[in-house]
Amino acid sequence: MTLLPIHIIAGSIAIVAGFVSVFAVKGLKLHRQSGMIFVYSMVVLSLTGAVIATLKHQTPNIIGGSLAFYMVTTAFLTVRPRDQWSRWIDTGVRLPAAIKIGIDAVNGGTGKTNGVPAGMMFFFAAVVLLAALGDVRMMMAGGLQGAHRVARHLWRMCFSLFIASGSFFLGQAKVIPRPIRILPLLAIPALLPLVLLLYWLARVLFTRWYQHRALVAPLSRTAVTNN
Repeated sequence: MTLLPIHIIAGSIAIVAGFVSVFAVKGLKLHRQSGMIFVYSMVVLSLTGAVIATLKHQTPNIIGGSLAFYMVTTAFLTVRPRDQWSRWIDTGVRLPAAIKIGIDAVNGGTGKTNGVPAGMMFFFAAVVLLAALGDVRMMMAGGLQGAHRVARHLWRMCFSLFIASGSFFLGQAKVIPRPIRILPLLAIPALLPLVLLLYWLARVLFTRWYQHRALVAPLSRTAVTNN
């Protein structure tokens, strides 16, 4: 399949760029450049993944690809000027589908749908619900500012990275050489984005990190310009 090599290459780039971006100093050149590479590669990864899943009738992967596309694009739009149309982007319609797949997997006796555990589908459904509620809250408030805007950007980026890393290190573990195909070892990079998601939410919302960055960032840009 022609799309498969593109999907694999985009996924590899997304994982590398995503981890570079999440560990880079926020707001500086390395963070911005690696973040943009991550966004572009995730868009390609999610769209090709959804198309491949559609051709193979793998409904959970269709939802996963659609969710990844939604998360990374809304995270990107959060830190970009938005028009009235973009404020109404949401995926509430995916929630019933994800719940139905989870119920079908439980009732099917195997607890899985296309090899995906029902618990994972319910987890995705919960994330979609939280994201949709966040969209509604943002639209009702007329937009987000300050720490809440940064938190929305960071948690959606981290969850997008989790979809990419989890799909590779756990979902495609069979392609990893057998000597290092150790589940606890592979779970570390697969689940690390979720740990970073919680870390950044706590740091942005419950510490003075954002206020400090808001004061330091203008000085950093001035220093770069002067140099």
